[in-house]
Amino acid sequence: MTIVDNAIYKDGQRILAPTSLQETFEQCKRLGGMAWVGLYRPDEAELQEVAHELNLHELAVEDALVGGQRAKLEHYGDDRFFVLIPARYLDETETVEFGELNVFVGRDFVVTVRHSEVPDLSRVRRHLEEQQPELLSAGTSAVVHGILDSVVDDYFPVAEGLENDIAEIEDEIFAGDGNVTRRIYELSREVVGFQRAIRSLPHMLETMIDALSKEQDADPGKLEVVRKLRDVHDHTVLINDRVASMRTMLEHTLELDSTLTSKKLAEVSVAQNEQVKRISSWAAIIFAPQLVGSVYGMNFDLMPELHWVWGYPFALGLMLAVALTLFILFKRNDWL
Repeated sequence: MTIVDNAIYKDGQRILAPTSLQETFEQCKRLGGMAWVGLYRPDEAELQEVAHELNLHELAVEDALVGGQRAKLEHYGDDRFFVLIPARYLDETETVEFGELNVFVGRDFVVTVRHSEVPDLSRVRRHLEEQQPELLSAGTSAVVHGILDSVVDDYFPVAEGLENDIAEIEDEIFAGDGNVTRRIYELSREVVGFQRAIRSLPHMLETMIDALSKEQDADPGKLEVVRKLRDVHDHTVLINDRVASMRTMLEHTLELDSTLTSKKLAEVSVAQNEQVKRISSWAAIIFAPQLVGSVYGMNFDLMPELHWVWGYPFALGLMLAVALTLFILFKRNDWL
């Protein structure tokens, strides 16, 4: 089994780092501490082993195995099951990479099941152990806060990257980039995915805060956790508002792109019509002399104009007069 880290904590201090899960659960019960186990992409047999030891609910285990869940918080008796959708912005490809993190929380244990490279939970663990042992003494709620805080903090660089992409798209639209429409749709899909990842977080945190607030009298140490969770809640509301603004901006950007595209097509159509009018006009002007010439080119004996002294000048004059008349008419009607 890929165990990223495995430790038992008591009064905010790491007191034991067992070498196996069985030892972890046995020592946790004996010492009366809290177990924090981090797993990375376990298979079904490995996760079922953990579920059997901790009596985890089968539906929660199934969700953790199947993946592809929305962000949510579910209660199974005294246990809680979190699904979080961490994200990071990749500068190289200007895309957003989404992951999935499952967190099982009981009275004296936290088990994290990570299916992606993000978030870096080892950073969360080090921060709590080295800088906030007094907060860690609050137990599993402090660990959950640390995980949520890390996931939410990682959302802000993603939001900044998406906002920069939207600004670049607006510049590309006015520059006449022909591939911008596809980029708008790709970016819209990423924003929608981002919104799905964060939409339910405010409600999840409100539920946690309400539950912990009721426990404050029994455990005053959780008061600081509640305060910090309220700060995380504010961040989730802020990031939700930013993503909602992004969707609105993308909708307006798409409308703008559609309008400018329609305008360009209309301009092209008008230009083509102008060219057709010019070509048609010159074709008519050239056709008139040809018509006169073809009539007198038939050489019938009974055509009196063929024997006139002024027949040839008359034919040329007629050609010129008809062509000039057509030219004047077309010019007045802006066809030339």
